[in-house]
Amino acid sequence: MDSYDLLIVGGGINGTAIARDAAMRGATVLLAEKDDLAARTSSASSKLVHGGLRYLEHREFRLVRESLAEREILLRTAPHLVRPLRFVLPHCRGLRPYYVVRTGLYLYDLLSLRGSLRRSRRVGRRDLPLQAPLKERRRLLSYWDARVDDSRLTVLNAVAAAEHGARIATRTELLSARRDGPVWRARLSSGEEVSAGALVNAAGPRVSEVLEGRIAGASGKARVRLDKGSHIVVSRLWEGEHAYILQQPDGRVVFAIPFEGEYTLIGTTDVPVREPDETQATAEEIRYLCEAVDRYFERQVVPADVVWSYAGVRALFDDGETDPKAVTRDYRLELDPGPGPKLLSVFGGKITTARALAEEALDRLGVDGRRSTSHTFLPGGDLYPDFVTWLDRLAEWMPPALVSRLAQAYGTRLRDLVGDAGSLAHLGRDFGAGLYEAEVRWLRDKEFARTADDILWRRTKLGLRFTPAQRAALQRWMGA
Repeated sequence: MDSYDLLIVGGGINGTAIARDAAMRGATVLLAEKDDLAARTSSASSKLVHGGLRYLEHREFRLVRESLAEREILLRTAPHLVRPLRFVLPHCRGLRPYYVVRTGLYLYDLLSLRGSLRRSRRVGRRDLPLQAPLKERRRLLSYWDARVDDSRLTVLNAVAAAEHGARIATRTELLSARRDGPVWRARLSSGEEVSAGALVNAAGPRVSEVLEGRIAGASGKARVRLDKGSHIVVSRLWEGEHAYILQQPDGRVVFAIPFEGEYTLIGTTDVPVREPDETQATAEEIRYLCEAVDRYFERQVVPADVVWSYAGVRALFDDGETDPKAVTRDYRLELDPGPGPKLLSVFGGKITTARALAEEALDRLGVDGRRSTSHTFLPGGDLYPDFVTWLDRLAEWMPPALVSRLAQAYGTRLRDLVGDAGSLAHLGRDFGAGLYEAEVRWLRDKEFARTADDILWRRTKLGLRFTPAQRAALQRWMGA
């Protein structure tokens, strides 16, 4: 029977961040994920690293401050994945007064302290590209946050964990666990039985199912509420790489964000759900998001324009709020009071604060040997001047759009992926949309991809451009 210091259930952003930090501290780690990494909630976000401007309304100042600090860390440690993004905030009569919004942005700047991003300001008459798509072009404000490929951030945390000795077991479900003296004894869907000195339940929307149905003798009670957030993708609505944050009559805000070059990502909704598998955007949600952008943009959007939609279920800590948009997005770590080996359950959290969550979780579990992850690059994040020069040489034979996509996805690891190739032919078979065999092999061998969907929707977003025949050909290759 294999033995580990830590068994982590769940391969989302929280589970992989904990695995990375624990492995860097020298702990032996097994992460078990029943599907693919980032298969659910952690690939279904708004793709932002942000402080949470709207959280200020609910006086969650600590969460905003921590999120802004974590935003700065991610900009520094994963600069290939996390990039600055300018937001334009149009004023809407009858909602939040202009002075309230301006004060909120001033406080947002203040809480970021000496962050690297530019401060908020009014949009002037000369900023025509920012105004052009909008119906109402007066009283516009702008501020800066950051964008991220959420699923790749999750995967790279797992890659970093594995490189420090962690075992990442995808398609492996925890069937049961029980305390046995000083350790947990766990049975996995792979047929294995393992022991662990501590157990972390980071199963996201299935945190209650794991806590109450898979772990014998757990004393804690899951205080969780499930909340679905849906997004839609349409053809690009404006020129430029800036985004918009749109106030809605119900008090929510909706983001409209440039996405994958030729698209616009619009989201999100807040819909209470009962089951973790309710991950389809409904017709009502799609209409809501279309109407949200139609209030502001000259170009109108209808449901027939949607080229892709997705939804994720967030496991929020139940703080008693009746209004879904007012429920805290802060995380809550619950240490089971039962005797024997420790059990920690993770509720809530968001992409931005996963690193801080991991640090606190391991401190709560008493895992020694802390090495600060705040100054450690995620794989590929160690950008340096010679790498930029190498990218220029790469562009001599590789299409610039492909160089850009690969560099943003893999950072400096792109050198290893490309190897000695000096032409597209050297990268092997072209599966379509610029996905070559060399990249597929890398994703299979280095990043835990096992199926075509793992590659097309989580390691990349090339599923937007693939035909059914191309997807089938890729799946045959993966299964060969």
